[in-house]
Amino acid sequence: MSKCPPKYQLAIVGAGAVGLFLGICLEQVGISCVILEKREEVRKGSRSLGIHPTSLELFAKLNIADNFTQQGIKITNGHAFSNTKKLGTLSFEQCTKPFNFILALPQERTEKILQDELNKRNPNIIKRGAKVSSITQNKQQAIVSFHYRGKQQKVNADYVIGCDGKNSMVRQQMDSSFDGRSYPDTYIMGDFDDNTEFGTDAAIFLCDEGLIESFPLPKQKRRWVIKTDQYIKNPNRADILDRLQNRIAHSLAGATHSMLSSFGVQKLVAHPMVDNRIILVGDSAHVVSPIGGQGMNLGWLGAWKLAESFHHIFNKGEKADANLKDFENEHTVTTRNCMRRAELNMRLGRRVAFPSARNLVVKAMLQKPISKLMAKLFTMRGIDRWII
Repeated sequence: MSKCPPKYQLAIVGAGAVGLFLGICLEQVGISCVILEKREEVRKGSRSLGIHPTSLELFAKLNIADNFTQQGIKITNGHAFSNTKKLGTLSFEQCTKPFNFILALPQERTEKILQDELNKRNPNIIKRGAKVSSITQNKQQAIVSFHYRGKQQKVNADYVIGCDGKNSMVRQQMDSSFDGRSYPDTYIMGDFDDNTEFGTDAAIFLCDEGLIESFPLPKQKRRWVIKTDQYIKNPNRADILDRLQNRIAHSLAGATHSMLSSFGVQKLVAHPMVDNRIILVGDSAHVVSPIGGQGMNLGWLGAWKLAESFHHIFNKGEKADANLKDFENEHTVTTRNCMRRAELNMRLGRRVAFPSARNLVVKAMLQKPISKLMAKLFTMRGIDRWII
């Protein structure tokens, strides 16, 4: 007699930042799940770094916020410049306490913290090295086939959640479209030893030749993000050093670097996000511009909403179709609002015909009472309601 596949309420495909966070949320409310991840270890590299107050508040509800705040850099101020002329400062200290800051922490470290916390709750929940090959569903369940430890295996689940990134295999299995477009904007970035006087503050330079962003990182490092005229496939150290020197007369000649990369910008939304027993969250469901650092946080907001929906379905006996439809509708609104805010961030950093007019607008944004609203916008407050 063949052995029956194990059964879970949820099977999560992908153990990135969103999949791990969703696993913690489900453990918190007693919903059984397994996480299938093809990578053997947490992905190396810095990538996303900004953790917004909205996410820290969710972490606090799970009793894990301190693990992040003790290791990250609390950014309470962002300085704005026109070339090298200072336009003003936006302070996040006027935002709601206790998380009146943006936390800077490399994504590799973020995922390690989430993984450690999840393993404390359930050391058997993550199967690393599990490569999913197919997903089928019927009215009663979903069946996930995957290769793990040299064998082809299966699990049965009430629902399957795709947290497997922009090129989601789960999304392809459910035949969901990924609609949107690419922006003309391109950037290079690198993490260097910090030789500035900004300390734990961020800085934005609206230069005639294109935007420069500068963010503090742990261990006396600083990330530089620089707008380019065209995509640079394999950026080198000189690509960053030369542009910093030419645009803001800042030299990184003696600073060592730990990462160099380039990226273009897209906005993409999956339709549908929910297909019967298969659901998408995180980059599987949406891709937004990384300028403003909202993408990973948007994924966490979606995962939290989805966990709440399943709490109502499994623990309170409410109707699945209605709850999941509400989740999809609400999170689609949040995603669209997030995209609009990301577009605002990009527009501010583009070349303009009349920079003096742009600078007057930015100065007004940095002064009260408008600055309080801008601080909320840049920390993702009201993202499920405010369209701006």
